[in-house]
Amino acid sequence: MKYIVIIGDGMTDRPIEALGGKTPLQAAFTPNMDSVAQKGIIGKVHTIPEGFHPGSDVANLSILGYDPRKYYSGRAPLEAASMGIELENDDVAFRCNLVCLKYNKTRDRAVMEDYSAGHISTEEAAELIKALNEELSTPDIKFYPGISYRHLMLWKGGSTEVECVPPHDIIGKEITEYLPVGKGDDVLRSLMERSVEILEAHEINKKRAAQGKPIANSIWLWGQGKKPNMPTLKERYGITGALVSAVDLTKGLGKYAGLEILKVPGVTGYLDTNYYGKAEYSLKALERHDFVYIHVEAPDEAGHSGNYKDKIKAIEDFDALVVGTVLRGAGAFDNYRILIMPDHPTPIEIRTHSAEPVPFVIYDSTREVNNGDIGFDEKILQREDIIEIKDGHTLMDFFIKGDSAIH
Repeated sequence: MKYIVIIGDGMTDRPIEALGGKTPLQAAFTPNMDSVAQKGIIGKVHTIPEGFHPGSDVANLSILGYDPRKYYSGRAPLEAASMGIELENDDVAFRCNLVCLKYNKTRDRAVMEDYSAGHISTEEAAELIKALNEELSTPDIKFYPGISYRHLMLWKGGSTEVECVPPHDIIGKEITEYLPVGKGDDVLRSLMERSVEILEAHEINKKRAAQGKPIANSIWLWGQGKKPNMPTLKERYGITGALVSAVDLTKGLGKYAGLEILKVPGVTGYLDTNYYGKAEYSLKALERHDFVYIHVEAPDEAGHSGNYKDKIKAIEDFDALVVGTVLRGAGAFDNYRILIMPDHPTPIEIRTHSAEPVPFVIYDSTREVNNGDIGFDEKILQREDIIEIKDGHTLMDFFIKGDSAIH
């Protein structure tokens, strides 16, 4: 049996007036996901345990079958693993966004204008992180470049007892009340404040400003944690697998789960990502593995930007180029199961993640069912004839081991 998991990050939403009360998923043309929903087991799953922030880290940890209440230690350690950064036991990793702050005339207040600094290029960002490392690093603090706006700061002997807010949760808001609070907040606030002068003076930002692009004029530190201790999928299920994603936190999860991380050209995590390549490389990986996890970030990014047209486009590309390609290629294997779902909603109206349950469908090539003429969208959540999984981390058990339940 081959197992294929396909995640449309942040794909579900809430009704939008401009779409006649439909969600982007309902408005999008998704014949492939609809076809799977008509022939597979449909249900809803709670991927975010009560009391947890609805982050992609928590949600994807759940989907991969790990109880966040037991295994979650923070977002940044996962990204560190993806970047090949080895954490010592006393190291605390922080996510370090390059952001664009909009200051008032007296520069005593600032608004979070763009959590991604205009989706700054990886090449530009690397130069900025290098400059920060030269100016701000100490024997205990180091900065590491990642992809686009997503980077890391490592603090040896640092504090995890500090509350940090994700920058994409405060778009358009004044930042003062969202700065780090708790043990070690003075160190974090100082680094963020000192970064502004360094970044605003950098030639890359001067050039971006001249081109009318958002400048990366500050860092934002959040998502802190120490390295987790997780069993691999092989230890749990006796299978090997691979994962493809543009996002370091998802790739880090894959590394801790013992999965091969596929390197696909042109993968960006945005609307211009190489959807088709993700599917093709994943199908190829199934020739040597039992399991593959395909994560697509684009719908989530569109949700954060508040652009429902971009979100519809991302969902349609996801359906046509990822789901469609997988469905055509999976026939090369004798028996296979496909799980399709979002990890969490990213509603356009709030431009950040929410914790509502999400729909899922499991298709088993050996046991098709007949659900009639339905679509894969939020309407599934309202049905009474579906499976509800309240502990999201148990969905993987059902997917991998639930032969007797699949009928």
